[in-house]
Amino acid sequence: MRNVLRYAGIGASVILIIFGIASIAIGANGRSTVRSELNAEQITGTPDMTPSAIKAEAQAAGLKNVNLPSCSVAGQPIDNGADARCFAKYLRIHALEATGGQVYAQMGRYLDASGKPTDDAKAAAIDPKSKQPVANGKRDLWVTATALSTALNTSYFAENVALFSIVMGIALLLTGIGFLVVSFSLLRPAPKREDLVAPAGSPALAG
Repeated sequence: MRNVLRYAGIGASVILIIFGIASIAIGANGRSTVRSELNAEQITGTPDMTPSAIKAEAQAAGLKNVNLPSCSVAGQPIDNGADARCFAKYLRIHALEATGGQVYAQMGRYLDASGKPTDDAKAAAIDPKSKQPVANGKRDLWVTATALSTALNTSYFAENVALFSIVMGIALLLTGIGFLVVSFSLLRPAPKREDLVAPAGSPALAG
């Protein structure tokens, strides 16, 4: 029974090591995929994507109670999760500047004949070509900006999940190695009883 438990410990250790290596490989591959996909989009931060520049723009646009970014990606290629999240923050400020500080739910769906937003389809101006109410372009702009921001924030989240997978893989790998060392040490044959008893007249019993 003792030997069964010893070999079971070795088996569990090997499984932990395999899972650790797999977790590290999956995490590294995920991190690489996120970065390569971001790099393929060829996104570059605009010159105003610095804390000081965006603060001046927000003040000029009359934005209030808005959390301004503290990071900077001006002129930098967006090729990793942290930069993608930073870019998304600036993108939101740009969208708020374009909509006059209004978010999607605050804007009317249509525009009336004078160009003012309205939710009343009957009061909206009619497009002569489509014969449909004229849509509020600022609302469409917000949808586009939100979609891109969501994708960028997802990249940030995915890269952090990949990093967590790598860290957990290292932990599993070290745990498996530790258990394996302990299991091998338990496989050593126990000393025989007669070896533990010193013969008569030996130095251990002398004096």
